[in-house]
Amino acid sequence: MTDITVIKIMREALMVAMVVSAPVLGIGMLVGLIVSIFQTTTSIQEQTLTFVPKILAIFAAFIFFASWMMHTLINYTKGVFMMISKIGAG
Repeated sequence: MTDITVIKIMREALMVAMVVSAPVLGIGMLVGLIVSIFQTTTSIQEQTLTFVPKILAIFAAFIFFASWMMHTLINYTKGVFMMISKIGAG
């Protein structure tokens, strides 16, 4: 196994991790921004107000995107196993 192969596998792993986590993190950030704007306009400075909507939104996003996330991770894992079998055979 060469250094280039290891770098390619690690780069692909980081890209898959970023792509899989992006929808959930994006929705959490969007809900946080909306709650912050609401807090600013109403002058409510309760720190715990942001947690419940964010947790609910992230949980809903996770449920909505779970099948796509699993499909992406399974495809990546299959690709890694195929690389391992090619390296072992070659």
